[in-house]
Amino acid sequence: MGNVLVSDAGFAAVAPDEVFVPLAALGEAAPGAVDLAPADDPAALAPILGRIAAIRIAFPVFSDGRGFTLARDLRRMGFTGRLRAAGHLIADQYPMARACGFDEVEISADLAARQTEADWQRAVRRGAGYLDRLRAAPA
Repeated sequence: MGNVLVSDAGFAAVAPDEVFVPLAALGEAAPGAVDLAPADDPAALAPILGRIAAIRIAFPVFSDGRGFTLARDLRRMGFTGRLRAAGHLIADQYPMARACGFDEVEISADLAARQTEADWQRAVRRGAGYLDRLRAAPA
């Protein structure tokens, strides 16, 4: 089984044909989807940001919060496409991910087996309220 995509609607399979291009490999043309590492500078995407449909931000370990800052910065730069956190996130971090601007989280099948869809859905319900108001607040 491949990776699992988590959203407010629950679990779904990651599309096997999705291709994300690493920031370091970008050429002149804007790809449909870009991968960002925690140390990447989102400002490098500014000239092509409006032509990117999706950005996936890596979380190499659950204690590395740089991806949350990247997401917030991309949204403040005006990115309106799909924003995905990928890697070692846990259900308890889901409300924060949504508050920072992520639309979805990609986790391994092993993690999905340990932290079930019900765990992530509980996190969705816990995140309602303050974090939703925070996300909707003007910058």
